[in-house]
Amino acid sequence: MGIMTRRLSAQFLYTLDGSFEPVRRGFVEVDDAGRVLRLGQCDPDEEVLPGAIVPGFVNAHCHIELSFLRGIFRKGSGMAGFIDQINELRDSQTPEQKNLALSTEMDALWAQGVQAMADISNCDDSFGVKALHPIYTRTFLEVFGDDPARCDDVMSGVLALQEKAKFLGLDAAPSPHACYTMSPELLTASSVAGLQSGFLSYHCEESAEEVEMLEKGSGPMWDNRVRNGLRTPPVTGESPLEYFANLVSKETGTPVPGNVLLVHECCLTAQGAAFARRMFAHPFIAVCPLSNLFIHKTLPPIPLMRESGIPICIGTDSLSSNDALNMVDEMYCLQQAFPGLSLGEMLSWACLNGARFLGKEAEMGSIGPCKTPGIVYVTACEGGVLTPESKSLRLC
Repeated sequence: MGIMTRRLSAQFLYTLDGSFEPVRRGFVEVDDAGRVLRLGQCDPDEEVLPGAIVPGFVNAHCHIELSFLRGIFRKGSGMAGFIDQINELRDSQTPEQKNLALSTEMDALWAQGVQAMADISNCDDSFGVKALHPIYTRTFLEVFGDDPARCDDVMSGVLALQEKAKFLGLDAAPSPHACYTMSPELLTASSVAGLQSGFLSYHCEESAEEVEMLEKGSGPMWDNRVRNGLRTPPVTGESPLEYFANLVSKETGTPVPGNVLLVHECCLTAQGAAFARRMFAHPFIAVCPLSNLFIHKTLPPIPLMRESGIPICIGTDSLSSNDALNMVDEMYCLQQAFPGLSLGEMLSWACLNGARFLGKEAEMGSIGPCKTPGIVYVTACEGGVLTPESKSLRLC
C-alpha cells in the first residue's frame, strides 16, 4: 500500500524555517504520519484557504492538573490573594472531577494545534492522561518547602514521583517553584537535580510584590506569609532572578548548564536580562500575558525582552489564572498590547522557541522536510494580523 499524501495550502504559509515571513499562497504536503514531504508556492489557479498555515504550537508553561479550577478564581487579586485562593480551592473537587477536567483540556489543546507542552506537576494527577496523549509533554515536578530541615524528605518524595513518571514513559524531573516558597537548601537541591535532565523551569519575578518581598522584606506577599505563620525568604537585597542564579551557580558553576526557562519575568530589567545571559548557558523566557492580566493586571516588558536576545516562548499558565488555554488568544493579547509585533515573530515564540527549549527543534517548531511539527490552520488573520475572531484548528 502506497503512502497517503495530503496537500494543505493557504493564503499564508509560515514555515519559520529560517524566516518569520510567510510564503504567500503556500502549500505543504504531508504523509499519513504527518511528516512533511514537500512545500512551496501554489500555482496561480490553485484554490487556497484564507488565513494561515503554521507549525504546531508549543505551550511553554502550563499547569494542566489545575484545569478543574476553571472559572472559580477572583480576578485582580494580586499574587498574595491568588496564593490564598490556590490554598483554599486546590482540594475542592474529587479525583474523578479533576481527571475529567484535565483530559478535556488536553484534548482541546490538541485540537487547537498544540504539539508539545512544558507542564508543571505537583502530584501524579495528570500522569496517566499525559502518558497516553499525542501531545508531547516534558513534566516539571515542582516542589515547595520552606523548612530547611525537611529538604531531604521533600527531595525523596519528588524523586519517587519522578520514577513513577518515568515508568509511564514521561520525561520528568524536579524543578523549583519560586524564591518565596522554598528554603535556599531546597531551591538549590531541586535545581541541581532537575538540571541533570538538562531542563529547568522557574517562576521568576511574576509581580512587583515578589520583588519587594525578596529585596526589602515587605509588601503584600511578605505580610501574607507572616500572617499565615509561614517562613519568609532571606532578604538579600537581590532580585528573585539574582537570588536564584547565585544560589544555583554555587553548585553548578557559571554559566548554569542546561535549558533554563524563566517563567513570567513581568519585572525584568535590562540589568536583569544581561545578568541572565551571563549566568545561564541557555536561558529562555516564557510569557503568559493573559495570566498576568488575570492576577495582577500587568504585562511583561516585551520590548526589553526582545532587545535582550533571550529567546521568548509563550505559555497559557493554568485555568486557575486564565479563562481558557488558547495559544492564539495569548498572541492576540500580545499583539494588542505591542502593535509592532508581527505574526511571524509571535509564531516563532509560540512554536519554534518552545521547541528549542524542549530540545525538540529537530522534529517540531517549524515546517521543514522530514519534520513532524503538526500542521495548524489559523483563521481570520488577513495581512498577518490577528483579530478577535482568529482561531486555530489542527489539520494534521
